[in-house]
Amino acid sequence: MSKLFLTNSEGGVKSAFEPLDPEHVRVYVCGPTVYNLAHIGNARPVVVFDTLFRVLQALYPRVTYARNITDIDDKIIVAARERSVGISDITEEFAQKFREDMSALNSLSPTIEPHATLHVDAMLDLADRLISRKHAYEADGHVLFDVTSMPDYGKLSGRHLDDMLAGARIEVASYKRHPGDFVIWKPSLDDEPGWDSPFGRGRPGWHLECSAMIHQHLGDAIDIHGGGRDLIFPHHENERAQSCCGYGGSFVGTWMHNAYVDMDGEKMSKSLGNVRTVRELLEQYSGETLRFALLSAHYRSPLNFSKDLLDSAQSTLDSFYLALRNTADVDADACNIEQTPVFDALCDDLNTPLAIAELHKLAKALNKASGDEREKIKSALLAGGFALGIFNADPSDWFSDTGADGLAESVIAELLGERAHAKANRDFSRADAIRDELNAAGVTIEDGPSGTTWRRS
Repeated sequence: MSKLFLTNSEGGVKSAFEPLDPEHVRVYVCGPTVYNLAHIGNARPVVVFDTLFRVLQALYPRVTYARNITDIDDKIIVAARERSVGISDITEEFAQKFREDMSALNSLSPTIEPHATLHVDAMLDLADRLISRKHAYEADGHVLFDVTSMPDYGKLSGRHLDDMLAGARIEVASYKRHPGDFVIWKPSLDDEPGWDSPFGRGRPGWHLECSAMIHQHLGDAIDIHGGGRDLIFPHHENERAQSCCGYGGSFVGTWMHNAYVDMDGEKMSKSLGNVRTVRELLEQYSGETLRFALLSAHYRSPLNFSKDLLDSAQSTLDSFYLALRNTADVDADACNIEQTPVFDALCDDLNTPLAIAELHKLAKALNKASGDEREKIKSALLAGGFALGIFNADPSDWFSDTGADGLAESVIAELLGERAHAKANRDFSRADAIRDELNAAGVTIEDGPSGTTWRRS
């Protein structure tokens, strides 16, 4: 069996992944706060951890992948007020749109999708555990975690308590014993959503929900916890504190975090007006193109999202689909994805750039192959594509959906170069086949004394 290597955000060391139970791997990834449409930065962790989910399913007999829905939050309350509707109207609408958009990116559904509002009892139980174990206290209707009660608080983010407070400009609430203490439960105003509790009517703090849902659905400890890099502190640091102190145990074996997505070289922000939603981008590009673009950089590296990146992703996918359409008459055998070089690359800390490079090699080999060799190579190409979550379309449909303009000039040039090579080697059947493929894609080629020219039909 292939060996999976992952980089643990806690310490930054890459090592062999050793599940707590090889018969059942447990993964939790922080999901969306559903008050608005998902932007392309929100989509990156979904695509990254969907790819990991595919790898784990190939390696282990059972994988439970949980991704939560945060459906109680101050932003949701504000959005509901602005539209004069209940919070459930907001959360149900945008949770469903999130699912639709992520499905368009060829992402598999998680095994479990817990909603925060359905786990308030579990959250109150955790708050009670923390108070009884002297890790939390009540003050002015709030329940707060005492960060000084945990000797290694800050271990995940690599921060010391004193460093966290250095340069702080935010006024510290008077009810906190220590400026770093964070809210577990807070009171709700009369016109705000709230639940009855031993601490008064209120609602959970953001960090509490994930700890409680992980414990209820996955147990005291899980193998992998993932999310965007922005969640390391304070969200995941505080999750770790609550779970370790409330339930005991190590909580998470491997922490994984993807880096940020920039837009055209600048940080995405509402103030710059450069936030692009997935739904908006799907009007211009296929979901598979968006997914491929998100996988083009290593998950731990920043990704500069731009039109050039998307056009390049489209062009690359065109070249892969042309290779598949050229071999439409070739039956692909069932191929275990573990037996492909693409999978080997993914087992090296989800090295998607290397995996894509291996796809290029397979596609190039398929274009040159003959006889039974084509079946083996095509099978490996399709299996590698499945591991990355691409090649979901029928090759003929791919080009009919994109139209003639969808075939990039770089792909046309590559095919013409291949055709010239075939003619030079007197492989006229291959040369004719390339002409037919270009014609089918809406490209007419003409051979003349000065060489070959082409035009779009």
